[in-house]
Amino acid sequence: MESALNRINIISNQIVVDNNKATFLEINNTSSSSEDKYKFETILIEIKDESIALVTLNRPKALNSFNYQMSKELLDCCRLLDKDERVKCIVLTGSGTRSFACGADIKEMVSHDMVYMMKKGQLIDNLCDLKEIEKPIIAAVNGYALGGGCEVAMICDIIVAAENAVFGQPETKIGTIPGAGGTQRLIRAVGKSKAMEMILTGNPIDAKQALQFGLVSCVVPIDKTIETALKIAKQISSLSPIVIKLAKETVNHAQESNLTEGLHIERRVFHSTFALNDRHQGMDSFANKRNPTWTNK
Repeated sequence: MESALNRINIISNQIVVDNNKATFLEINNTSSSSEDKYKFETILIEIKDESIALVTLNRPKALNSFNYQMSKELLDCCRLLDKDERVKCIVLTGSGTRSFACGADIKEMVSHDMVYMMKKGQLIDNLCDLKEIEKPIIAAVNGYALGGGCEVAMICDIIVAAENAVFGQPETKIGTIPGAGGTQRLIRAVGKSKAMEMILTGNPIDAKQALQFGLVSCVVPIDKTIETALKIAKQISSLSPIVIKLAKETVNHAQESNLTEGLHIERRVFHSTFALNDRHQGMDSFANKRNPTWTNK
């Protein structure tokens, strides 16, 4: 992807992504809107409050299910946003209110064999590689988050759920198992017993249950989902980007290590912040009752 990023070219009001290049465009500055807008074929991007990227999965007729193109475009656009110095936080949602993402597009996947699926760079790999994004990602989930949709939501750092949100890993009902982290992340989110129930039966849980089991951060009215996610993103974006990056890395490390190792990593990262100008800015501004000026250094 680095080679693709080096080949970013401005074209007419859209981003085109293929296996060889990624071309990127910012909407004409003379637009009456104060927001920058970007466009993929299956992904919509808006820049909110100058520092938040609102990314929308846009296959509403397929309930925003992931085909290869959308999985690739989502990964590509998140990688581009990760390199964009203006963007401090990403909010990910699905078009409409019926579905965040309703799993993989089975019609596309049904003819694949094992050899094909094992090749690097397939749909599953694109979804799994979202974990590499360094900037915070907030999932704003309306409606169905099933299969790959649930797995992508769990890759995100925070999940804001609408009252109509439904989470599940129904892969056993179609003769397979979760393949983009469902068996690993769900158990860490809801515990072994509930994860086993959801995966072995394929039965989903609603937003209220998801909150009860700790899968989501909060449950809000359907028309407040994106608004709530953007408010959280704005709070995050007002803080030091380098400190937020370190905090995210440290919390994520807790999922992949034991307590002793995790505490050791935390202490080392805590010590490292004392080499940052932003740490000095933050503490000095607090002590002197002024607003900090973050430098990302």
